[in-house]
Amino acid sequence: MVFANGAMAKTFVYCTEGSPETFNPALTTAGTTLNATAIPVYNTLIQIEWGGTAAVPGLAESWSFSDDGLTMTLNLRKGVSWHTTAYFTPSREFNADDVVFTFERMLKADHPYHPISGATYDYFNDVGMPGLLASIEKVDDYTVNFHLTTRNSTVVSMLTLSSFSITSAEYAEQMMAAGTPEKLDLQPVGTGPFAWVSYETDTQINYVANPNYWEGAPKIDELVFSITPDNSVRFAKMQAGECNFMAYPNPADLEAMKADSNLQVVQQEGFNIGYLAFNTEKAPFNDKRVRQAISHAIDKAAIMEAVYQGAGTPAINFIPPGLWSYNTSVEDVTYDPELARKMLAEAGVADGFKATLWYLPVQRPYNPNGKLMGELMQADLAKVGIAVELVTYEWAEYRKRVRAGEHDLVMLGWTGDYGDPDNFFGALLSCAAAPESSSRWCYEQFDSLITQSAQITDLAERTKLYEEAQVIFKEEAPVYTVAHSLVSEIMSASVSGYKMSVFGAHDFKFVDIAE
Repeated sequence: MVFANGAMAKTFVYCTEGSPETFNPALTTAGTTLNATAIPVYNTLIQIEWGGTAAVPGLAESWSFSDDGLTMTLNLRKGVSWHTTAYFTPSREFNADDVVFTFERMLKADHPYHPISGATYDYFNDVGMPGLLASIEKVDDYTVNFHLTTRNSTVVSMLTLSSFSITSAEYAEQMMAAGTPEKLDLQPVGTGPFAWVSYETDTQINYVANPNYWEGAPKIDELVFSITPDNSVRFAKMQAGECNFMAYPNPADLEAMKADSNLQVVQQEGFNIGYLAFNTEKAPFNDKRVRQAISHAIDKAAIMEAVYQGAGTPAINFIPPGLWSYNTSVEDVTYDPELARKMLAEAGVADGFKATLWYLPVQRPYNPNGKLMGELMQADLAKVGIAVELVTYEWAEYRKRVRAGEHDLVMLGWTGDYGDPDNFFGALLSCAAAPESSSRWCYEQFDSLITQSAQITDLAERTKLYEEAQVIFKEEAPVYTVAHSLVSEIMSASVSGYKMSVFGAHDFKFVDIAE
């Protein structure tokens, strides 16, 4: 693009690893999709400090709780503009109507937008919002009350979740009146640093800078997501100058990247977990002895060497070691094929069995090579009589089928969205999450502990409950914990103003490119 004064536009190209499932953050929990929707286009009421972990004001300038802890009052930011696009021209600024619309769509089954796009609101359900949020009340144009059913120590952190980004009630009304309500989820309108322009399916997403962004206009003029699933191809495009940024490099390429003076490599310990989940609704994985046996049959050390190549640490617990309440007394399962065979015999499957093992089709921050990991696991399980067929699908289809429970064993992972253990345990292992989770696991004793912890504020007591929950988790083995990865991101040498996010967000609102 060339401006009227003859200046060339600054275009920042991000080589992303996959295609988005939707352009409404409420309809997904996938990091790939949230990075393409929530981060550039939208804002949340409360947001994560840029480059940090603290909850700070977003579209809400401040918030407070009633004495009984059951009403959260949010004071909204004034003067925030909605994007003006080729398909929507707003007549007003952001206000309380947009907050009420966004949350009531998810909360109320009889809301006209609730079923649009086949929405299931996974994150809303996974963190227990339907049972926590009694109602949303508009006090005035810039004040909203969230009425809660119980005290909850994590609700402030929950509201930073990208899936709770605020959407335009006015745009939704126009699309419903036009008979095209699904366009709200396909052609987004937000308040964020970049406005959506177009999407070439599985190829490219185009955005333009929002000059009226309330945190300040971006320094770049155009943002392009170039969809490039293969990490080797992403690296080649970085070397050729076709991209300014890439994530999830092949660990074997890191030394070459660090040696290239045209590139910058930034790294930090990942706030994540990569794992293999057992579908506990299916036999024989409903027997914990089988799950334990498989855990003993997998050679984790070999996976760490071949797949992570020094860019990760073996995962013992389900939460990363840096998160408070991590139970250091829990020991990892040993690699012991002989013990695995004995446990299978005790479970009545001494002759082994057949199963499918689904491996990740894309690179993720917690797993750089799903196919190789699957092949290593397949070989290990064959040694104890379990014949697994390796299966994969395109990323969106993969996730859809996992939610439907079609898998036996499935490779997945998680990057935390905020610094609370509930974001791991509640979102993935609670009974509320079980109907669409990868493990389908609902264990009353475990669920009781994490539910209690989320409802109290005393940190020492919360820690004790989560430590007990981790002991139960390791014994019951609903998933096999593999690794916490070291996260690496690659930028052109000309890029400045970027900060890594411990939560895996790729936020380009403050980046610049040298002339």
